Amino acid sequence: MRIHEVIRRKGGTVVTIPPGASVNELLALLAEHGIGAVVVSEDGRTVAGIVSERDVVRQLHARGPEVLEQPVSSIMTGQVHTCSPDDHLETLARTMTEQRVRHLPVVVDGQLEAIVSIGDVVKHRLSELETEKDALEDYIRR
Repeated sequence: MRIHEVIRRKGGTVVTIPPGASVNELLALLAEHGIGAVVVSEDGRTVAGIVSERDVVRQLHARGPEVLEQPVSSIMTGQVHTCSPDDHLETLARTMTEQRVRHLPVVVDGQLEAIVSIGDVVKHRLSELETEKDALEDYIRR
């Protein structure tokens, strides 16, 4: 299966935050949308970075509560792994595992199109396993 099929099922909505927004604003955005990471983007279409709950926790530990008033750009990951809609889901899962990332922005011609999380990958794989199980049970009953 390719990434575009996952996007078709889940939608292509991507929550972004400008690099100058505060970490407090980031936390509010994460809570509002019930998500674990956002793409950092000046214009909502290009990827400047990515920032997750894990980034916040690690920086709180390292720098203390004053980090909450700092800009998101001070804690974001600037070297973002991305994928394209035509990539295979298995390739995406491998990249996530090897690079130890949980979210990959989907980019087409330098423009942000969607984001895929490890949860999306797991959800799809569970659906595949259920379909395979049903097919095998049906085969055995015949």
